[in-house]
Amino acid sequence: MVPIISGMKKPAFTRDDVEDLKMEPGYNGFFDLNIYSLRHRKFTGEWAPEIRREVFERGHAVAVLPYDPGRDTVLLIEQFRPGAYFALNSPWFGEDSSPWVYEGVAGIIDPGEQPEDVAYREAIEETGTPLTDLMLVSHYLVSPGGTTESVFVYIGCADLSNVDGYHGVEHEGEDIRPFTVPLREAYDAIEEGLVNNAMTIVALQWLMLNKDKVLAKWS
Repeated sequence: MVPIISGMKKPAFTRDDVEDLKMEPGYNGFFDLNIYSLRHRKFTGEWAPEIRREVFERGHAVAVLPYDPGRDTVLLIEQFRPGAYFALNSPWFGEDSSPWVYEGVAGIIDPGEQPEDVAYREAIEETGTPLTDLMLVSHYLVSPGGTTESVFVYIGCADLSNVDGYHGVEHEGEDIRPFTVPLREAYDAIEEGLVNNAMTIVALQWLMLNKDKVLAKWS
């Protein structure tokens, strides 16, 4: 039996406490979905019954919020998101809700890339604005109940004095509008519901909480 541990400590279980019994391909397209049969240890130490789960193989991603410490402004992008469009069919969104989403810069980590490489590359592709430095905020699991996706979140140092135009990779169907906004205004947009995706909320909240540390490094 695994001892009961109070407080926040490293979990007692590891990957060795899971038996990966079978994998069946479910769908292969723009993204992949696989079907896994597995079982895991229970808190009593016994093995739980076999379970079968569909897992969305989204890949691993990077999100970066460009910040200009001299102007106290951040760079956000606006773009159409198919997932947001179909989410709006639920009753929890108003008729005026939009599938054009305000986000930080983001992209998938390709084979052989490091997360930092993706941050620098995507900033150019999506905004035309180079980053000069990065600070890691978090590496989190997006929805661990059903997808393998994780996201590295960064704050990026940038000169945001000349952000304009429309950007994105045409063959990937991207149509992106970058724009700058004061940090406080972007942060308040969370409460207003204008910023409604996790990676951007995480970055904005961290920057507001750690602004002094960021300015000490980048000013």
